[in-house]
Amino acid sequence: MAKTINWGIIGCGNVTEQKSGPAFGKIKGSKLIAVMRRDREKSMDYALRHKVPHFYDNAEQLIHNPEVNAIYVATPPGSHAGYAISAMKAGKAVYVEKPMAINHAQCLEMVKVSEETGTPLFVAYYRRRLPGFLKIKELIDSGVIGKPLFFSIRYFEPAKEADFRDPLPWRVIPEISGGGYLHDMGSHHLDLIDYLLGPIEKVSALTTSQKNLYEPEDFISAGFTGQEGIVGHGIWSFAAPDHAKEDYMEIIGEKGKVSFSCFSFSHTRLTVNGRSRYFVNKRPQHVQQGLIQTIVNELQGTGVCPSTGVTAARTSRVLDKITNTNSAGQ
Repeated sequence: MAKTINWGIIGCGNVTEQKSGPAFGKIKGSKLIAVMRRDREKSMDYALRHKVPHFYDNAEQLIHNPEVNAIYVATPPGSHAGYAISAMKAGKAVYVEKPMAINHAQCLEMVKVSEETGTPLFVAYYRRRLPGFLKIKELIDSGVIGKPLFFSIRYFEPAKEADFRDPLPWRVIPEISGGGYLHDMGSHHLDLIDYLLGPIEKVSALTTSQKNLYEPEDFISAGFTGQEGIVGHGIWSFAAPDHAKEDYMEIIGEKGKVSFSCFSFSHTRLTVNGRSRYFVNKRPQHVQQGLIQTIVNELQGTGVCPSTGVTAARTSRVLDKITNTNSAGQ
């Protein structure tokens, strides 16, 4: 890989405005040099505002720009596999938004192409490099809570105003998003468990709709079994009453427990022998910058990125198991 990583973005929508896009130019040895959006005027507007030299309304033109050697796919999941595979076959390293694709089968195809072409594939589960979650992993790995035994996830949020409109948000249209809000939000919870405790091996789930605003179920209850006998439970409601709003995760070990939020950047609480300590979690200006830094490091041969096609495919497998089966032990 060249000394400087010259990035192109396919799909310069909202997520690229603050969370990711500016980070590419703030990392040593990394530049954002091209963007693509199907609406040419919006593509040009993004390029002008962010001082990007090249803009396109055709993805293949960006992919085959000889100056571009790495591509960030930031479109909805329904087009992730197609763009990522095309870029990898052109020899361009790929960083793709989460969830990795609309199903596990597409993820496996992406991983296969990455392996066949020798082209790196990374996925935007950026919590793997946020300081707060690095601290949680440090606590767990240090043994301070003892051997992890079980975990719980509780995420309740009210229906969004857009859920009552026509057309519906793309995030609740399965052929575009892969599912509903579980794929958009819950995928972060599931990937965090994979990162902190190891792969989830078995899944059982019950899904239903309480509001019936869109096709995917808005209430999900799932049980999990992980490595070394770790068990867990997750409950998600995307149509909860306002007073029930909650964002809570907990990992319990033989000696203590650690509890935290996935999305709010509130404090982390460590409890051992009845005593609690609190750790402050600060939100970075660009939340994906830490992960993007590890990608640049790996491409330059100086580090390793913790979120790859292989790890992200595991999360998509769990999503498939939750949404496609109601039987235990799958």
